[in-house]
Amino acid sequence: MAAPTLASREIPPERPMYTEPSSVRMETTYTGNTGNDLGIATMGYRAQKYNPPEWQESNYAKYYQSFVDRDNAERVRHESKRTDKETETTTQRTQTDVTKKLGERLQDINFWKFELNREVNDIKSEIDMLLAQKKRLENALAATEIPLHIATNNLNDRQRRTSIDLVQDEVELSLLKEIEIINNVQDLLRKTIQQAEKQIAANRDAKQNLEMDWSDKSDAERIDAVCGNLTNHKTHKQFYAGSAKFEEIQSTPESWAQYSHDNIVRTEHERMASIQLRTLIDNVLQDTSRDMREQCDVVDVAFRKRADEEQDAKTKMENNLKKICAEIAQMEKNIMAMKLAIKNKENPMKVAQTRLENRTNRPGVELCRDPVQYKLVGEVQEISQSVEALMQQLNISEHSLKDMQDNRMALEKEITIKHNSLFIDKEKCVTLRTRYPTTLKLQGYNN
Repeated sequence: MAAPTLASREIPPERPMYTEPSSVRMETTYTGNTGNDLGIATMGYRAQKYNPPEWQESNYAKYYQSFVDRDNAERVRHESKRTDKETETTTQRTQTDVTKKLGERLQDINFWKFELNREVNDIKSEIDMLLAQKKRLENALAATEIPLHIATNNLNDRQRRTSIDLVQDEVELSLLKEIEIINNVQDLLRKTIQQAEKQIAANRDAKQNLEMDWSDKSDAERIDAVCGNLTNHKTHKQFYAGSAKFEEIQSTPESWAQYSHDNIVRTEHERMASIQLRTLIDNVLQDTSRDMREQCDVVDVAFRKRADEEQDAKTKMENNLKKICAEIAQMEKNIMAMKLAIKNKENPMKVAQTRLENRTNRPGVELCRDPVQYKLVGEVQEISQSVEALMQQLNISEHSLKDMQDNRMALEKEITIKHNSLFIDKEKCVTLRTRYPTTLKLQGYNN
């Protein structure tokens, strides 16, 4: 008897034990040629019937084959159930692992999103602060136009000084130095503004890279979140042929993390450079405003000193003018006295000459060269010498008066020149310089 193939299953059928009876004669096979008259081909036809053993053997074969097929089917069913359970367990385990990996992936994405968002906020704040510093630079550059205008106007106004006062004094040298400093400050501010614009562009590029990376991770987070929440009972699922493949352009977890890390490092590098540039801008604004204010003070001191010198010279000339005018008045009186004295010599000269003329009319021997004659001749000579001396003194006095009048005119002209110089330096230049910007204004603050 055959053993069963499966526990607690049916037993295979037993092969029948058949004994052939001796009285039964088995039918022989007909080998003749029959049926030719009917037109039926009988060549090779077995006319003999099956015997009982063959019949039983055929039945046994059918039973056994049925048993084998059933047994095989049962094994297949059991194997199918086992395979189904194993694959279900494997599928569930794999799906759970994938869901877990998706959760871990979401944590990684959230971590980098947080880092990217933090860095984006930092670089945005840095961009805003650098823009504020750039605005200060632009305000400071605009504020330098006023000092440059003041210094240029001072030089142009002082060109209106006349004569000896048109001198290249300490004030002019200080103004030229001030213009040079302002031009250098403007060049430095323009270069710093260009540097700030380049740094702002670099910061914005870094910020854009971070935002694009953050946006990509947000999309990936949304997709992975949908994938993580997708279950077998959800309806929004379908077959996608050919989806189980690796793209050529796919990144690795290491390169994925390194990409965000590199973006953050580049942004931090730009942010550090931006912070250093802001510190440089503060130093530049402080230094330039200090240099300009110090030179402004130097110019103001030079103006005050020059105004005092001009005022002192003007005062001294006015004093001398008063004295020369008084002396001119005295000299004019002296000339008048000289002329009067000369005029007063006319009558004595007439008297003496008339006496001499009259005595020439004495007759005969009376026309004597007596002491009176000598005295009269001496008197005429004496009066002539006196008039000559007075005329000489009058001439000297008139020359002296002319010199003093010329000096008076020169003093008056010089006083006018000094008055003009004082007006230019004190009233126009110094007054205009009161509009000089404050230190805060030169540092870019709108005060």
